[in-house]
Amino acid sequence: MNAQRAQEIAESPEMIDVSYYGVPVYIQHVNVEEGTARIFQRELPEEEQTVPLDALSEEFTTETDLPFV
Repeated sequence: MNAQRAQEIAESPEMIDVSYYGVPVYIQHVNVEEGTARIFQRELPEEEQTVPLDALSEEFTTETDLPFV
């Protein structure tokens, strides 16, 4: 994930789906200079860790109102 998008997600009032190697996480803080993010698992907010931004991916819902064209 690029730093700008990670920062947008961290600052968003909405819950945006992000994963760290397939595990749903919340981005708490982004360090652009270091290329890292402070994250925690949604189920374990007390277990924070710092990870590289490129290990994060934005997950999209599989449901859509539009047909595949």
